[in-house]
Amino acid sequence: MPITDERAAGRVFLKLLHRDDYYPDHLVDKGRDILVRLCERIEAERPADVEAFYVLTHAATEEFNTLQEEFWAADSEIETVARDEIAMDFWFIAETYGFEDADLEEVVAPRDW
Repeated sequence: MPITDERAAGRVFLKLLHRDDYYPDHLVDKGRDILVRLCERIEAERPADVEAFYVLTHAATEEFNTLQEEFWAADSEIETVARDEIAMDFWFIAETYGFEDADLEEVVAPRDW
């Protein structure tokens, strides 16, 4: 199901990572896909409150945890620049879908990157 929110649909997720050769494009694309799927899930499930929103963001964060292993295998990693870029895209999603009261640390709480 395509994203219907115009702001989210028009967002270029992980834009800074695509500009840096340190991050393999095919892995950045997988990260982008995680964020797109998160938007799609939010639109489909319409979480009623921030706690329900966290359930969805935690699942997406776990996907990034798994993706970290692929970055390592490609002699890259989700390090400071990537962490910040990913977190800012999660925050964009929170604001876009009306969860401005979310705590960013809780949004990505299960991260191991």
